Amino acid sequence: MGGFSPDWLALREPFDHAARNPQLLAAVGAQFAAKPSITVVDLGCGAGSNLRGTFSALPQRQHWTLVDYDERLLAAARERLTAWADEAREQGEELVLSKAGKALTVDFRKADLNKELEWVLGWQPDLVTAAALFDLASKRWIERFVAALASQRLPLYTVLTYDGRETWKPPHPADARMLAAFKHHQLTDKGFGPAAGPAATEIMAEAFRKTGFAVSTGDSPWLIEDGAGAFANALTAGIADAVRETGHLDAGTIADWLEARRQSSSGLVGHHDLWARPV
Repeated sequence: MGGFSPDWLALREPFDHAARNPQLLAAVGAQFAAKPSITVVDLGCGAGSNLRGTFSALPQRQHWTLVDYDERLLAAARERLTAWADEAREQGEELVLSKAGKALTVDFRKADLNKELEWVLGWQPDLVTAAALFDLASKRWIERFVAALASQRLPLYTVLTYDGRETWKPPHPADARMLAAFKHHQLTDKGFGPAAGPAATEIMAEAFRKTGFAVSTGDSPWLIEDGAGAFANALTAGIADAVRETGHLDAGTIADWLEARRQSSSGLVGHHDLWARPV
């Protein structure tokens, strides 16, 4: 799996953080509130956005291990976390950060989650996290992942799993066909087998329930309004590129839709967050 540029991740980060479901984030924080410290493994970390969006809810001392297969993104994560922190220093390969009264130590690990998943989870953190990951994975991989977590009774907090909802204002005659083609593209192999796409959250929730875990889910939509021009343009261009790859719509229809979307007054792209923990 790959293809996510640091520039795109930077554009989407403020929208990702605004979209997080506050009730689920608070529930995760409450789970660990009595602990003075916590260890976290973040899967598919990208440029470190999930750490920046989660850290404030967690205990005062945190040790994060950021995992990605893309060395370029691991380097971007190190750079952006250093710039984001109130104070930052290197300690061997680790970053030692201070931010808003929290003390964070961060490791960066390259790993292939197809081949090395059980090894990564074998580090036995207090919490496993991920963002915008599981809609890219197959049903089979998700079930393997849940089984691996359940075998070690590891909780999972994951955010921004695409759920298939998309609305734009003003509407365009091709909206429904564009969305159908995009959903078709979502089901193609992104490196973990045929992707679960919008069904991922329900597949994961059902798998966790079968293991006896408690599961909570919540809406976390991107709300695209005035001032979101650069992000909205990049997002809709990406949707158009995906639809072109399917061959389901002609070039003229896609171009007309894309031009209309550049004039959109608002939009919504649906996601779900999920919090699963052993009971």
